[in-house]
Amino acid sequence: MDRGLVHVGESLLRGAARPPRQPAFPAPGKDRGPLESRRPGTRAVPAPPLVVDLGYGAAATTTVELRRRLAVVRPDVEVVGVEIDPERVAAAQPYASPPELTFVRGGFDLTCVDRAPALVRAANVLRQYDEDEVAGAWRLLQDALAPGGLILEGTCDEIGRRSTWIVLDADGPRSLTISVAFGAIERPSDVAERLPKALIHRNVPGERVHTYLRALDAAWDRAAPLASYGRRQRFVAACADLRAQGWPVLDGPRRWRLGEIGVAWEAVRPTRTHPDSRPI
Repeated sequence: MDRGLVHVGESLLRGAARPPRQPAFPAPGKDRGPLESRRPGTRAVPAPPLVVDLGYGAAATTTVELRRRLAVVRPDVEVVGVEIDPERVAAAQPYASPPELTFVRGGFDLTCVDRAPALVRAANVLRQYDEDEVAGAWRLLQDALAPGGLILEGTCDEIGRRSTWIVLDADGPRSLTISVAFGAIERPSDVAERLPKALIHRNVPGERVHTYLRALDAAWDRAAPLASYGRRQRFVAACADLRAQGWPVLDGPRRWRLGEIGVAWEAVRPTRTHPDSRPI
């Protein structure tokens, strides 16, 4: 899997919203280093890689921006915007530039695309569904992936200053990432109202994600002496503190300075799973 594509996709899960549903996802405030990779990788995806922007909403802006940003990493990338509403697909056609950028009607099974995608972005889509429908939607997307492919499924607020997303592969979720604009929070757990659907109702005592957010807040409180240097320095210290406590925190200071912290899925996964799901 091309790690550059993945990280650009993750970066684009942040940004200013476009009504009525789907945000355009440029990084809030300033660019957040979208070409960085979580670990060293290659450009080994067979050319041209296919990326799906699932549920792009009433405007094509989000998909056009996704193609533009991904092309910096892979000029040959092909992006397909997928919507269930035929009127939205028709409205997006003036922005199409086949084969690099197309818009089609379809759903979670992705039978509307001509080959398996290397990356699927589903932003602000599953928040409209019931929690017990999430596992089934994930499974359809997982079954459609190319070998080594990934799914970025998440939610953000109306202007993209509080964002969260889950990274999944064919076997299940791998991580949860929280991303915030520092001026948009008083405490890290303020992002809880924008947790992905699989977790938003689990932020209660006894659930792992609740414990994680409480631990992150506690680390934030311990970093209070750094407040005079700004929230960025305080957040970096809190992330380092959390890692020192043994939490499986991903990345490092370069990402933390952007207001982003990822954690392995095992640390936040629900205590209960749905019968038709793969392990979540």
